[in-house]
Amino acid sequence: MSRYTGPRLKVIRALGCELPGLSRKSVGERDYPPGQHGMRPRRKSDFGVKLMEKQKLRMNYGLTESQLQRLFREAKTSKAPTGNKLLELLELRLDNVVFRAGFAPTGVAARQLVRHRHVHLNGRQVNIPSIRVKPGDVIVLAERARKIPSVIESIALPALARPEWLSCDGKTFAATVSRVPDASEVPFPVEVQHVVEYYAVRI
Repeated sequence: MSRYTGPRLKVIRALGCELPGLSRKSVGERDYPPGQHGMRPRRKSDFGVKLMEKQKLRMNYGLTESQLQRLFREAKTSKAPTGNKLLELLELRLDNVVFRAGFAPTGVAARQLVRHRHVHLNGRQVNIPSIRVKPGDVIVLAERARKIPSVIESIALPALARPEWLSCDGKTFAATVSRVPDASEVPFPVEVQHVVEYYAVRI
């Protein structure tokens, strides 16, 4: 399954949860699913609930289904609880760190910054959004990226409060990973145990 490129607000309304990594837009008064029958109350099946929780992760972090499955397999082999480890692996992706540091308005924009070689990791230019950072790593925006209007605006008014596990300096356009993020620091509500149960019978 390829990466989603359609209407982002439609996804947020369908999942019933604002996803900061996907879009800065809010559902506003349209806090019901899209479509002709969106305002009718719907009863979700057990499978439907688990699927929606999984889709929250996939859409917020901009992953393909195969990428999320790979991370789940890795989390499953860890000694830590599978759900918590999965969220940790997602939060430590380079594109997400660029977004959480406030260098981009969304995770989608952060991924584009990385792809276009606007990001340096520990002094090296990189262009792979899925690179996993670790405590002590330093992420710096390239000189040419510091003049991009969306970057300037995002640093001045970040979409989210910067997390405690990131030490950021807006003047030098640098962020340092101080520790491994905790599952509770994910910036949107998600029942990760449902995700674990979803994949448990499929992987």
